[in-house]
Amino acid sequence: MFEVLAFVYENFYAEDSCPEPAHLQRKLSGVGFDPEEIADALDWLTGLGNAARFAKPAVAAIPTVLPAAGFHLPTTDSMRIYSPREQNHLRSECIGYLHFLDHAGITPAHIREVVLERAMAVQDGPVSLDELKIIILMVFWSFGQEPDALALDELCETHETRTIH
Repeated sequence: MFEVLAFVYENFYAEDSCPEPAHLQRKLSGVGFDPEEIADALDWLTGLGNAARFAKPAVAAIPTVLPAAGFHLPTTDSMRIYSPREQNHLRSECIGYLHFLDHAGITPAHIREVVLERAMAVQDGPVSLDELKIIILMVFWSFGQEPDALALDELCETHETRTIH
């Protein structure tokens, strides 16, 4: 599924350039992705659209339950405590990375919560750090935002491509 999501991000990043699900499914099939992976990715993207629609920044300061996603929107003074289920599904490497992004001001609380909701929606777990980075990019994309250049560079880098200076 993550190869499909990465392909969608790389090829349809420009706002409003992603085709409708049926058309996207045909494009992904034409490229050669497995039908099951395509279906999983399209379901995941539908969930992303629903979560992002309910978590827009204009309402992020109001603590509200998101009916479609089942989570509360945080306030600016909220402190995030990860449940045991989240800790098992994300592991310490991913939680540490989310903590880093949060304290660096890269992921506002409403984006972090959508990232967590979408990470928990991944059936196969635990989620790896590289998979989490794809989720983060997709969430920013769903909000029509792009992280700053240094954050984007960090999100697009994998352990295999990292050069230690």
